[in-house]
Amino acid sequence: MATNPTDVLGLPKPAWAGEDVGMLYDMAHRFMSEEILPHYDAFEKNEMVDRSSWEKAGAAGLLCASMPEEYGGSGGTFAHESAIIEAIGHVGVDGFGIALHNSIVAPYILHYGSEEQKKKWLPKMATGELIGAIAMTEPGAGSDLQGVKTRAEKNGNQYRINGSKTFITNGQHANLIILVTKTDPAQGAKGTSLIVVETDEVEGFERGRNLDKIGLKANDTSELFFNDVRVPTSNLLGQEEGQGFVQLMQQLPQERLQIGTGAIAMIERALAETIDYVKERKAFGKAILDFQNTQFKLAELKTEATIGRVFYNDCVARHISGGLDPVTASMAKYWLSDLQCKIVDECLQLFGGYGYMNEYPIARMFRDARVQRIYGGTNEIMKLLIARSL
Repeated sequence: MATNPTDVLGLPKPAWAGEDVGMLYDMAHRFMSEEILPHYDAFEKNEMVDRSSWEKAGAAGLLCASMPEEYGGSGGTFAHESAIIEAIGHVGVDGFGIALHNSIVAPYILHYGSEEQKKKWLPKMATGELIGAIAMTEPGAGSDLQGVKTRAEKNGNQYRINGSKTFITNGQHANLIILVTKTDPAQGAKGTSLIVVETDEVEGFERGRNLDKIGLKANDTSELFFNDVRVPTSNLLGQEEGQGFVQLMQQLPQERLQIGTGAIAMIERALAETIDYVKERKAFGKAILDFQNTQFKLAELKTEATIGRVFYNDCVARHISGGLDPVTASMAKYWLSDLQCKIVDECLQLFGGYGYMNEYPIARMFRDARVQRIYGGTNEIMKLLIARSL
C-alpha cells in the first residue's frame, strides 16, 4: 500500500486547515489525479497544459478559490489556495500553473483594482476564460525590479506600451497579463506602475518562444513582446501612477509563501515515494530500508521535513491573520526551497540508478525543484532582505 504524502509526517492538522479546507484538498486531489495526471506526460511533451484543463478546473471550483463570491470566486482564504497547491504537489502535476493565476495574479486585481475592473476580470478568471500572468522579469532585470525598462507612455485616454519580458509563467496561454512598467523612468521605483493588458483585445502584442526549461516542462514559460501596444488608461491598477513598486512589495510575501507551499508538498511526496521504494527494493538479500544508513538518512529527512511543515503551518496561520511580515515570508521562501532541493536530492540517492531514470517520479521532482530557489526573488535576495532586519 502506497504511503500517503499527507500522512508521511504524522502531524496533527493545523487550526487553519478546517473541515472545508480538507474537503477542498480531497476534491482538488481527486481532480488532479483523474483529470490532469493521466495526460501529464503529454503536457510535458507539449510543454504546456491544454486550455481545456483550465476550463475544467474552473468548472470544478479550483480557480480563484480565495476571491469573494461576488466576483465569481469561492470566498475562501489562502488556506484554501494552500489546499489546492498541496494537492497539485502531492499528485505530482507541479507544472499546472493555476497557483500563480489564483494566488498571485487575482489578488492584485482584488486589492488594487477598481470595482469595475474586479467585476470585469475576476469572474472570467474564475471560469478559466481568462488565464492570468504577471510580467515582471526582463532580459536585463530579474530580482532587481527597479531595473525594469518596459515603458508605458500616456497618450490621451490610452497608454502606449513598449518593451519585452521573459521567463513569464503561463506565457503562452495567458490572455490577462499584469505588466510591470515604467510610467515615469526619471522617478526610479516611484515611477513604476502596474497595467493590465488583455491580449485578445490589443494589437502589437507578440508571444515569443515557449522557453525550453530543464524542469516544470508542462508549464508554459515565455518571452512576451509589446510593440506600441495600446490599452485604456482605465487598465491602470491603483488610483494613480507610480504605485506599482509598493503594490509589488505588498503582495510578494504571499507569492513567497506560495513557493513554500509547493516546496513542502513536494518534500512530503518525495519522502512518501522513497519510503515505499526502500521497503520494496532489495539488495544483498534484504530490503534497502533494513540498512542502518537508510534508516538514519530517512530519520534525518523526516525530522527536517517536520520542522519545515511546522514552520510553514505557522506562516500560513500568521498570513491569514494578517501578521506575516516580508522578512518571515523571505525566510519561508529561501529555507523551504533550499530544503526541498536537499531532500529531493537525498531521496533520489536512495533510489540508486533508478532515481536517474525519467520513468521514476523522483527524477521529475529533482528537475522541477531547482527553479524554486530562483523565481519569486532568488534565495540570495531573500537573505539580503532578512539581513536588513538584523
